[in-house]
Amino acid sequence: MLGELIEKESIEVSEIIPAEQNHTEELRDKLNGAQRLGNEFKSKAEITFNTKDGPKTVNTTVWSVTEKYIQLKNGIHIPLTSLIDIDF
Repeated sequence: MLGELIEKESIEVSEIIPAEQNHTEELRDKLNGAQRLGNEFKSKAEITFNTKDGPKTVNTTVWSVTEKYIQLKNGIHIPLTSLIDIDF
């Protein structure tokens, strides 16, 4: 885990900023794997993303991955450009 562990309910979308490096392409396979885990097995992934207060990590189910966002429960969208790592 790279960042402070938070609950998905405490994600402040307005506080999310792009990561120092765009990891979207290198995380593409992990993104697809996390989505499959969430949809088929209801398993959670550990998602680390960048915020104004530094990296934060959330352990949650990935509902979908679009061209620009990862979607979590409750309509939370995290921009792919803010992702630092995904683990499961």
